This record gives sequence, C-alpha cells and structure tokens, in this order.
Amino acid sequence: MRLAGDALDQCRRRVQQATCGHRGRKGDPLSAARRTLHTGAALLTEKQQARLEALFAVSEHVEVEATWGIYQRMIAAYREPDQKHGKAMMQAVIDSVASGVPATLTEIRKLGPTLKQRATDILAVFDRPGTSNGPTEAINGRLKHLVGSAGPTLTLRPCVGAGQLTWSGCCWVTGGRAPSVPRRDRWSAKSPAVSAPAPSHQPGTPGPGAGGLAQLHRVGSSVVGL
Repeated sequence: MRLAGDALDQCRRRVQQATCGHRGRKGDPLSAARRTLHTGAALLTEKQQARLEALFAVSEHVEVEATWGIYQRMIAAYREPDQKHGKAMMQAVIDSVASGVPATLTEIRKLGPTLKQRATDILAVFDRPGTSNGPTEAINGRLKHLVGSAGPTLTLRPCVGAGQLTWSGCCWVTGGRAPSVPRRDRWSAKSPAVSAPAPSHQPGTPGPGAGGLAQLHRVGSSVVGL
C-alpha cells in the first residue's frame, strides 16, 4: 500500500507541475485534495466525494484519476472480509498493472513490475491474516532508544551477573565506567560475560556506579511506562 500511495503522490505532483507550472499552493485543486485522495472510497463524506468529482471532471487530471483508481482497488482488496475473494481482487490488480499500461501513466508503469515481482509476498497476507512484524520492530526501537538515552554509562551485553539489570532477555551492565567493548561484539551472543567490579567504597556510602544505575532506572521506567 505504501508503494501505491507513493505512486499516487508522485503522479499528483507531476500533474500539478505540468498544469500549473509550480508546486502545490493554497487554493490549487490537486493540492487541496491530497489527503482526500488517500481516503478509502467507502469512507468518503459527501463533501469529499464532491471534491473528487470536481477534481476528476478536469481532463488534465485523468492520469491522477487512473492512479487513484488503482490505489482504491488495492484498498478494497485488503478490506474485503472474504480472504479468498480479497486475494483474487489483489491478483487482478497485479495482473492489470503488470503490462499494457499506457506510457503516460509513468508511476503505474514503475509500480507494475514491482508488484509482479513481489506478488507472492503481497498475496501471502491473505493466506495468513494478521501477520505483522510490528511487535518485533517495537521492541527493537525501545532497546535502541534506551541505549541512546542512557549515554556512555550503559552498555548492552547478553550476559547475566551481579550488579546487572535484565530486561527483555538482555542484560544492561552498569557501573562507574562502562567496560570497553568493540562495537561489533556488543550484540554478539558469543561475547563473554562481564563480571561486576568489586566494590571499592565503604558500606552505607554511594558507590561510583550509583549515578549510572539511577540513570538506568529513570530511563527504564520511562520506556516501559512505570
């Protein structure tokens, strides 16, 4: 869907430049309808439908209308409750843009070969509905944010030991000074475990790693929502 949406935006900008001689400005029909063009046909209000009808009534906007039609057909296929019927709809869209597209529809001509090449991956979503890589990417994003926020006092190592905090299967080594670890080894499962440094302070007084550990607790609490 992102590729189809990008093709629609590129077509709109190209036609805008060809017909008006400048980029979209306030009051230009194509610029005013940029968000409406990305709305599913079944969700359009009467005002939005009237805006699109007025937009497509202009003969110079026929390329935008054709690209919008392909985009809407893909939306309808993904929103079809019957997965088997939705898969057939998507296959029909891929076949229609794979070849025989007019030369004036340059964005669709570029999109067609990509959809044909990735047809197996695109149609797989109808055989396994609900499949998503979103949770994995969300965890990765939180881990990277935590490492970046904690600064040099925090080092990611897949090991378990005293004075370390385990979160999501990983251990965060804290202390007065982070151990020097080559960048390529920080995420390596083969990296040796790092033991916590022996305390060099008197009992009852803050140790050299207290600041780093406190910072870790503050950042970790903000990430996990505590």
